[in-house]
Amino acid sequence: MAEQRIENSRVQIDASQTQSKHKILALPDLKAHLIFWPLAAAGILLDLWTKKAVFEWLESSQQAYSVINGYVELVRALNDGAAWGLFSGSTFFLSAISFFALGAVLVVFFFSARQPRLVHIALGFFAAGVSGNLFDRIFNDGLVRDFIDVSYGKYHWPAFNLADSFLCVGVGLLMVSMIWDLILQKLAQKRAQQRK
Repeated sequence: MAEQRIENSRVQIDASQTQSKHKILALPDLKAHLIFWPLAAAGILLDLWTKKAVFEWLESSQQAYSVINGYVELVRALNDGAAWGLFSGSTFFLSAISFFALGAVLVVFFFSARQPRLVHIALGFFAAGVSGNLFDRIFNDGLVRDFIDVSYGKYHWPAFNLADSFLCVGVGLLMVSMIWDLILQKLAQKRAQQRK
């Protein structure tokens, strides 16, 4: 009887290891493609359109426009660095990092079939964010166009654009997905222990 339980445990372990390997190597289904690609494309187009529209509008009328007085303004800001001006003037380095990041997002997507749909949505936001700013670095003399300026009293956040927002949304969604996955794993472990 004990030998049979041990054998059953070995079979279950072998099956779970095989499932883990298949989980890593599985390609995304049509639904995943219908989430990722349109989201990435729409995000890129929206980012580039808003940058162009705001910059042209502010150039012809004024340098800043208050959206919510004292809190949110539309401005024209050119950033030759990364977030908060880090690596300022390092266009080639930042472009290379962006290409690498975009490649990593695509690799993760193409092996994400067993991941929740939320991960596919997050990867679409990542692709849109990285591509939008990479476009500026390549076709705007290494300068990323930022136009959303947020402040609260004496606190001021550096100007940003929709691509930056998409990156933040992607990170947030991945965190939610990871936390949800951990919760589900804990619940499954509790159920397994209760059955024993």
